[in-house]
Amino acid sequence: MDDRVHDHADVLVDWSARIESGDDVVMSVSEGAHDLAVAVAAKLGERGANLVSTYGSAELNRAYLRAHDGEFDDDPGHELALFEESDAVLSLGGGRNTAAQADVPGEVRGAYSKAHEDTREAYMDTDWVSTVHPTRSLAQQAGMSHEAYQEFVYDAVLRDWEALAEEMSEMKEILDAGSEVHLRGGDTDLTMSIEERTAVNSTASVADDSHNLPSGEVFTAPHATDGEVVFDVPMTLRGTRVEDVWLAFDDGEAVDYDAARNPEVVGELLDTDEGARRLGELGIGMNRGIDRPTDSILFDEKMAETVHLALGRAYDACLPDDEAGNDSAIHADLITDVSDDSSLAVDGEIIQRDGTFRWEDGFEG
Repeated sequence: MDDRVHDHADVLVDWSARIESGDDVVMSVSEGAHDLAVAVAAKLGERGANLVSTYGSAELNRAYLRAHDGEFDDDPGHELALFEESDAVLSLGGGRNTAAQADVPGEVRGAYSKAHEDTREAYMDTDWVSTVHPTRSLAQQAGMSHEAYQEFVYDAVLRDWEALAEEMSEMKEILDAGSEVHLRGGDTDLTMSIEERTAVNSTASVADDSHNLPSGEVFTAPHATDGEVVFDVPMTLRGTRVEDVWLAFDDGEAVDYDAARNPEVVGELLDTDEGARRLGELGIGMNRGIDRPTDSILFDEKMAETVHLALGRAYDACLPDDEAGNDSAIHADLITDVSDDSSLAVDGEIIQRDGTFRWEDGFEG
């Protein structure tokens, strides 16, 4: 086994999930993530954790959802109890077919998501972490050879996380102190309020309310969004490729949309529920180990010189204790490239121009 697989497992268990002896851990394993799962299981055994493994197969989910009548029981007790009784959930992605669920009807996906709201909340209440093993299917989706994709993944995952966390803390301080964000570039001209919000320094560790490995972003929960934004980084949503998504916001709500490819998928997302038309996240990518889009949101939203916005659910970590924030059955990220002819300003002060932050060499205010 590649030594980097064991290094990946070490980072996941020690830095990201902070697993301790006696912790009750669920590990969801995709079809292609077997090697990483073996390495993680050995690490959990050494740690003295209690492990339950589940099979996280997109093809299995497709078969189930296509055969179902769409009338799902709300929050099945056995599934809910699994997460309610767990300390941590480790999701190891890396399936055989990244588009396995592309032909599942949108209304069935929506109904299933709505029926699992409490289950999803129970999952989110654990120290959950999502990561991926560099499989051939993911390499193919990224347009890369398997060997090149392995290098890409490990460059993004096996970083000096403490050093990156320190750099990102400057952006967190700016957002925490700010009231309004203004994003401009090309056909994008968007303002968002971040007043009374708390930004998360997403260091790939649950200790910082960060739940993805790799990570490398700073995010908050915007509201009162107005203007237009174009998301020019192609991506797959609900198993379908979308490109150049355009959204128009008025008084916090998406009132119009379009896309150069498969706009109906965007419409399905927006129609999920009332909260799906509002933003739940503003995220700023800062991981320079991720230097190209790969059609995987786990990596692409952390890519340096990008900004992403998520339709739907807001994360509680960004909200005041007395505020629930935007609620939705979805959290769908969309990404815009800010590497050229773009600026990101907080309270009128430009923080990033053409992909370069004000504390970096080459910044031009």
